[in-house]
Amino acid sequence: MSLGVLFRSIAKGATRVTAVGQIQSLHTGCPLFAAEKALLMKLRKSTGYTFTNCKKALEKFDNDITQAETWLHEQAKKEGWSKANKLEGRKAKEGLIGLFVGDTDAVMVEVNCETDFVSRNEKFQELVKAVAFATLAHHKNKTQSQTGYVKSLLAGEDLSKLTLTEGVTLADHVAFVIGRLGENMSVKRAVTLGVPADWHIGAYVHGSVPEQAEVLMGRYGALVVFQGGPPEEKGTLGRKLGQHIVGEAPVSLGNMDDLPCGESETRLLPQTFWSTRAELWRSFSEDNRRECWTL
Repeated sequence: MSLGVLFRSIAKGATRVTAVGQIQSLHTGCPLFAAEKALLMKLRKSTGYTFTNCKKALEKFDNDITQAETWLHEQAKKEGWSKANKLEGRKAKEGLIGLFVGDTDAVMVEVNCETDFVSRNEKFQELVKAVAFATLAHHKNKTQSQTGYVKSLLAGEDLSKLTLTEGVTLADHVAFVIGRLGENMSVKRAVTLGVPADWHIGAYVHGSVPEQAEVLMGRYGALVVFQGGPPEEKGTLGRKLGQHIVGEAPVSLGNMDDLPCGESETRLLPQTFWSTRAELWRSFSEDNRRECWTL
């Protein structure tokens, strides 16, 4: 046999062996591959992390999805804080107001980011919602034995110590979102309200974010508290008062007999009411002669 013929025979034999090996591998590996793919898809859906990171986590823990998910969260937390520390000096002047109103409780929070683009991101809006509900839970826990009108203001430092339902602090959660979106963010401040059952809380947000049912969101917001008046008109009045406050920014209530000071007027009652329902507002005030609280 010539040398050339020998090489051709070996090559042909190697081709046959390789082909058989590939067929056997595909035949025995399909169920395993499908199971691994299902785990990967499940982990990706439950965490929102990239396929690459989810695959890495599953390989690290021999497809133990619980350990993989825990590890992913820990890594994201570390990376988030690392990113947050790097971006700490950058100004965060954009963002959203988050506003939730219940039957006798309300909360308004301000969460900042660097750009309007990120403020429209779903993950940032989820952060605003998380801050609002964490603040509300703190308010309810703190005031459960109190009755009457209660208002409290919380600074960013106080808010960062609050915890979410999973036991994660707001500071950790903010760092996590910073790591995901790549912008500096801060929870700036919040106000909470508690009122008696016969009082009404009105709310308004300007530049509102669509499709946000539970927590109203926008660039500006206002809460108002008042008593009395026809029940069917309270919702409209509260919203119109909030709109007026956002537009005119009064700093005090004033009295019904105060004379207006023109464009420099900072008292609510002497100001020219934006709404056509100005007389309705005045009749509420005159009929009830009670406190009207504004934020």
